Amino acid sequence: MTTTTLAVLVPLLPFLGAAAGLLLGRSAPGFVRPLAVLPTLAALALAAVVAVRQGGGAAIDSATELTPTGSVPVELALHIDGFAALVAVLVGFVATCVQIYSTGYLRDDPRYPSYAALVSLFTSAMLLVVYSGDLIVLLVGWEVMGICSYFLVGHYWETPEARAASMKAFLVTKLGDVPFLIGLFALATDAGSFRITKILSTVTNGGLHHPTLIALLLLAGVAGKSAQFPLHTWLPDAMAGPTPVSALIHAATMVAAGVYFVARLLPVFEASSAAMVVLAVMAAVTMAGSGLAALAQDDIKRVLAYSTIGQLGYMTGALAVGDRGAAVFHLLSHGAFKALLFLAAGVVIHASGTNSLAAMSRMGNLRARVPDAYWTMTVALLALAAIPPFSGFFSKESVLGAAEHVATEHSGHIPGVAGWIVLVAGLLTALLTAAYAMRLWLLAFRGRGVEAPDHGRQPVAMNAVLWVLAVPSLALGGLAYRVLPNWFDGRDLTPTLTTSVLGTGVALVGGILTYGTWRQTTALAARSPLGAVAAHPEGDAGLVEAEAIASHTAAYGDVASAPDPADPGRLLLGPLHRHAAVGFHLDAVYAALFVRPVLAAASLVRFLDREVVDTYVRGAGTLPRLLGAAVRRAQTGNLQTYVSALLAGTVVLTVAVLLVATGA
Repeated sequence: MTTTTLAVLVPLLPFLGAAAGLLLGRSAPGFVRPLAVLPTLAALALAAVVAVRQGGGAAIDSATELTPTGSVPVELALHIDGFAALVAVLVGFVATCVQIYSTGYLRDDPRYPSYAALVSLFTSAMLLVVYSGDLIVLLVGWEVMGICSYFLVGHYWETPEARAASMKAFLVTKLGDVPFLIGLFALATDAGSFRITKILSTVTNGGLHHPTLIALLLLAGVAGKSAQFPLHTWLPDAMAGPTPVSALIHAATMVAAGVYFVARLLPVFEASSAAMVVLAVMAAVTMAGSGLAALAQDDIKRVLAYSTIGQLGYMTGALAVGDRGAAVFHLLSHGAFKALLFLAAGVVIHASGTNSLAAMSRMGNLRARVPDAYWTMTVALLALAAIPPFSGFFSKESVLGAAEHVATEHSGHIPGVAGWIVLVAGLLTALLTAAYAMRLWLLAFRGRGVEAPDHGRQPVAMNAVLWVLAVPSLALGGLAYRVLPNWFDGRDLTPTLTTSVLGTGVALVGGILTYGTWRQTTALAARSPLGAVAAHPEGDAGLVEAEAIASHTAAYGDVASAPDPADPGRLLLGPLHRHAAVGFHLDAVYAALFVRPVLAAASLVRFLDREVVDTYVRGAGTLPRLLGAAVRRAQTGNLQTYVSALLAGTVVLTVAVLLVATGA
């Protein structure tokens, strides 16, 4: 079987699995789990074969024209280079882990068949984006992912949070997709084709007439899809969906699509220095802002959501300094440890028995309850904090090294200011990342919250997936930075001494500072009213708890809104904490600038329609209605009345004629 045929089957198999799952979900429920896992697993195996055959060599290109358009042709095309081959393996690997994990996590969910089918469709759409060699076909996968995210984030549609989150995710990403679509058409107009190879050839020959405009339009779509500032606000709210969905969206699909798109078309963006600076600023603001916001969140999944936004900022930062190898390297390593983080968080939530206990301030000491999640999540958090020798260290250092090279060497066509922006923001984010990673670990596994009832050991499928993902989180980076240059552009990905020392140093400072602050706040909390609750597990605990609740209710209105006295994030952020906890009020800004004006305009239109347009319509019908009423009154059915009216009319007409004749 040819490589091209195998590549076609990679996105096709999950699509067929999704279709079969939707058709057989109710009539043959026993086939649902095999149809969820096996097609995705087969797609992973085929993607690995395609990657081995491609081997980092010449790109595999194949195309056939679809229905003639009469202008710029649309082709069903494949373009598989080293980037596409490895990203497809990542997508298949994470999707398979998510499907296996979901068989345990959602085993009692009545809507599991539709959920599993949508996850398969989601996977198929992302694989189509990865392999596609035509931008219109890529756009199809791009939009299918948006629809799937809407349904999956809103899986628990009974809750208002899930309904609002799914709608927000859909609308915010569509807000970016409109200029993105315009940019695609403008790009194809300049290049005369939607084929990626022809577009890149046009860029090389200087054929783009509006590079800055096109790049900025495309960046709007990328910002929405990959949750970059200012269109990132949908991603933290998307945590209302099932935890495995969060792992899939954050690790290998959707949010990775925007970064991958820029990496694939990086020469288009490099044709405009202004666009590269904009990309660098967008990455810097995203990295720093998300790090501060993550340090203030109480929900464990929202911490990880803001973490994803920041790590995507690293990837866009690498692209802003022209190193797509470093960007995709971090995409690959991040995909492994971020999937592990979310799935381990799912085990923690599952052990707690309810999603409401995702609040870290309310978690008890869970180390003994979920040992698999404890150890694997520790590995993933070390990778996230970029502590050597975990995978995140090597990929993050490749980004910082590329930024340092552009900032100091001033070589090539990338502005030096872009390098400095990414480097400074990257180092600051490294400190913040280590700080919130340490905070999460301390609050989740060494916290002082109320311990939930023990729901027993987690399903084997869930724990097994955690250990499978722990392997690349621990070992991928040390091997990948030596091998990946042969698959990418040939640029060296070896960590440089300067950025390695700086990055690791600030990460250690962030982690140690957070740990010291936690020790201090824990000691203070032990002397607080709520600290007394933890100190009295038996005996007079009820009385102590009642006193503590009364004290905190007087101060904060209710216990749920009271700050955790042992939370180091509050002390570290100080007065900035309340702003960071709500995402620096960006949703409120959007509501004031866009939502309220649109609602006001809608109210005005409704008023004009009801009071003006409808008035004219009602007026147009009033006169015929009155005439009809008058005529109806004349139709009495009395013959004498009709004869009298006829004679009266005759007399009136006779008199009128005589008057006219006399006057004449």
